Amino acid sequence: MELSTALLLGLVLLVFLWWNKLSRPKGFPPGPPALPVLGNMLQMDFTNLLKDLQEFSKVYGPVFSIYLGFTPAVVVRGIKDLKEVLVNKGIDSADRPQNRLIKAISGARGLVLATYGRAWKEHRRFTLSTLRNFGLGKKSMEERIREESSYLIQELKNNKDTLYDPHFVIDNAVSNIICSIVFGKRYGYDDTTFRDILNLVHEHMKMATSIWAQLYNAFGFVKHLPLPHQKIFKNLKIIFAFLGNVLEEHKKNRVPGQPRDYIDCYLDELDKEKEDSNQSTFDAENLFTCMVDLFVAGTETTSSSLEWCLLYMMLHPDIQEKCREEIHRIRGDRDHLDYEDRMMMPYTQAVLQEVQRCASIVPLGVTHSSIKDIQLNGYTIPKGTMIIPDLSSVHYDESQWKYPHEFNPENFLNKEGELVKVDSFLPFSAGPRSCLGENLARMEIFLFFTAMLTHFEFQWPDQKSPPDLTPVFGITQAPKRFKMRLVPHT
Repeated sequence: MELSTALLLGLVLLVFLWWNKLSRPKGFPPGPPALPVLGNMLQMDFTNLLKDLQEFSKVYGPVFSIYLGFTPAVVVRGIKDLKEVLVNKGIDSADRPQNRLIKAISGARGLVLATYGRAWKEHRRFTLSTLRNFGLGKKSMEERIREESSYLIQELKNNKDTLYDPHFVIDNAVSNIICSIVFGKRYGYDDTTFRDILNLVHEHMKMATSIWAQLYNAFGFVKHLPLPHQKIFKNLKIIFAFLGNVLEEHKKNRVPGQPRDYIDCYLDELDKEKEDSNQSTFDAENLFTCMVDLFVAGTETTSSSLEWCLLYMMLHPDIQEKCREEIHRIRGDRDHLDYEDRMMMPYTQAVLQEVQRCASIVPLGVTHSSIKDIQLNGYTIPKGTMIIPDLSSVHYDESQWKYPHEFNPENFLNKEGELVKVDSFLPFSAGPRSCLGENLARMEIFLFFTAMLTHFEFQWPDQKSPPDLTPVFGITQAPKRFKMRLVPHT
């Protein structure tokens, strides 16, 4: 009897300790009651978190907290508080949480998931400079994208008499741009090995936000169980092996001091650092992680954006035709548009931005972490707390948009038809940790989109059943796979 009593008291004490660990400290943002051990994970649908976060916000306000297992996280919604935490307090919130999955992916290195500090600053500065050296913002980058567009258009022409799934060719075309910059190579659209790698990247982006990934982050022992999260590590192993082979092959043909691409520039930097007595943040591990970051981030978001563009154009053929008319008017008798032509094309720009608003490609951005205690909306966010910026919340805010719940380019146009800047448009986040590749992505989306509309009319094959716009939720929101009819336009 005494043993039973002791066990019962021990269990009660254990539950109390669990509950106490999940109790919100004074001044911490409120949120839904958390269960012992699991926190709020059973109260959320990880196949699409956005609806649950919206419902929590209705009860607890634009700044509230949730528990992912034992880990507290503060969710920030709405333009006022997002701008405050991402921009005004951008440095204070510029760190990244280092959970188990992030450590497995990047080890706190690289460009996207690296902790805030000297190494990240130097690598971001180096990468932006290198991208500019290889043409970002210049005609040479436009020429690179136009050349890839010609391959894309030809592939589409080869399939004009079929119901065609554009996913692979768009994915490949977009990825070829970042591949050509990072390791000086493009891949043919019939390269099945490269296609398989891109498929694994998309699968990884989906699984990284799944309940299985959250369970692994919360409970390390889960790693050893035969659960679906094992697929994450299997995929990473294959992707890392592919990029590792690319790097090793690249090194064999390298001529020091004559950089062909990002890898060569980084290796030249390593050579310089060998002669410098100061401790360097540049090393082989950071090079590889930067390769991974640029390859994944430079493919997933832009290719998804272009697929969403096609879906919305088929759903709104009148808008598609207005874009085509503007394209032809500005292009004239030239065989292509220049990126600077966008300044005379407010309607097409408005359409592209409206696609990004409605699709909200990266709905929760990338999680942040506070470097110091932060005061936000009357609450205290302690140092080291995970911060989840719900960027999608501003894209459908009824107080910010003329037509928040419908696809309408007039959300970005004034009465005179001029393009207007809208503060509540945050497709690339904001502040110090905003998307490094924003300018490249904008250039690719504009040039690929206008090239496709120049040559084709895109039609939905089943007029009785419109396109399904329900996204595939993950770190990014990709459209479901679809087939379309290509009608050559002369």
